Amino acid sequence: MSGKRKEDMKLDAWYLPLVRAFIDHLALERALSSNTREAYERDTLAFLAHVDKTGIRAIADVSREHISAYMAFLDRRGLKRSTQARTLSTLRAFFRFLLDEGLLEKSPLSHVPTPKRERTLPHVLTQEEIEQLIETAGGHAPLSLRDRALLELLYATGMRVSELIQVKLSDINFDLMIVRVMGKGSRERILPIGRKAKDALYAYVIKGRPVLLKRKGANGGDFLFLNHHGRALSRQGFWKILRERAKEAGIEKPLTPHTVRHSFATHLLENGADLRIVQELLGHQDVSTTQIYTHLTKQSLKKTYERAHPRARRYEER
Repeated sequence: MSGKRKEDMKLDAWYLPLVRAFIDHLALERALSSNTREAYERDTLAFLAHVDKTGIRAIADVSREHISAYMAFLDRRGLKRSTQARTLSTLRAFFRFLLDEGLLEKSPLSHVPTPKRERTLPHVLTQEEIEQLIETAGGHAPLSLRDRALLELLYATGMRVSELIQVKLSDINFDLMIVRVMGKGSRERILPIGRKAKDALYAYVIKGRPVLLKRKGANGGDFLFLNHHGRALSRQGFWKILRERAKEAGIEKPLTPHTVRHSFATHLLENGADLRIVQELLGHQDVSTTQIYTHLTKQSLKKTYERAHPRARRYEER
């Protein structure tokens, strides 16, 4: 719980033991990541603090009307539909936990509709922009070798940044050209890395990483990617590297590590990959999550068709 959150609520509030038990359950039984658990905790605490202000002092007194009023409150605040839907999903998980533990006899969430999510298509880079981004990491300096290996591996596998920074040296098999990735919920994936990623990783492991490990205060251990101090690279550290490389490449599109993941999936589908294979590579449990990339490839096909077919061009372009 953040310091600000603690200041905003009574430390002896009636609902805190319930939330602690719920978060412990998410950690021990469902093995959710710390980031995910923090999001669940944040949403649950915000709701319970809200109903506490209405005079509720027991979880059994929370009704469907309280849920509906809270969702309307979030809507009035202008929160995105996706945020509202995530909040409701969190509350469903919380009340389901209370039912399973015998702490509640009936859930107040029955018949509460889930807000329709706005379908927003993710930003992607073109294949040429990806090349430009990777080519900014040239040269033989340790950090240049590291950055090229980072970008090549990210684009070769489409892994999440949280997965990327957790890769260990022992997770790479150069002979088989694969990397072992530990994803959400401690689910393991084995991903191919391709020739260019293999070459970049090999150069970094042989020539770059040993230099970083000799820096004063280095304690990177078995972590593959190290910062300039020789310690394990953080999520924030990689964001900084990506921003600097994007600026150097002249890329003005919104760019995050997830943009490269989106680009990886989109480029695979554009080049004929099967949707189920892309789902496996990304580590999506539900194929519907992967299907958003088919919308991107359809948009690309349409633009190519309109640009290339003489009878598809707009009147003013003739």
